[in-house]
Amino acid sequence: MVILLVSRTVSRRELLCDTAIQILAVEGGRGLTHRAIDREAGVPIGTTKNYFPTREAVLTACAGRMTSLHRAAVQRLRETTPPDISATDVAELYPALLRRAVADDPTQMLAMVELYLEAVRRPGVREALSGMVLANAEAAAALQQAAGLPSTVRDTGLLDAYFLGVAISLLALPAETLRTVGLDDPYALGIGVFSATAPSAGPSPERRSSGSG
Repeated sequence: MVILLVSRTVSRRELLCDTAIQILAVEGGRGLTHRAIDREAGVPIGTTKNYFPTREAVLTACAGRMTSLHRAAVQRLRETTPPDISATDVAELYPALLRRAVADDPTQMLAMVELYLEAVRRPGVREALSGMVLANAEAAAALQQAAGLPSTVRDTGLLDAYFLGVAISLLALPAETLRTVGLDDPYALGIGVFSATAPSAGPSPERRSSGSG
């Protein structure tokens, strides 16, 4: 699940990270260089290298920036969640999130895919991404629990993985292939990833956890 924070005034470090994220989304990892970030950010050549001396430092900072943005957006979501939210309301979030991630503003999702690939070989990026995965799972579990579902972070972690896989398919595959394999209805897919992982209302998360051993 990818949620974006409303823009605000950013620091130089944040500007460089945001620019790097845009480059990752548009040009992929091969297009991400110190000079490219300087040029796109409109700062003197050498600025990015002063902040982030190595490529791994740039990538780790991007992952950290995305995690920070996501945590802030999650907090905003929690603060604005109505007390009477229902499981149906929560389910309806996922088609909207999927549409945003792959159609309305795919920048964050595309950059995340690039960072996931980099994380396979770069422990620093892997560690930074883990913060976002945990934030996703914890926030989604809290939201589902508020709607009366006995969800745990294991449930919502699986949901997040399903969501990521579906989003990648929608971004990468041609429309004809998506139709052939039944991935051409983003609304149904959004509801589907939620329904596949959300437990039915019943025992509390604590009871489920204590009874699983």
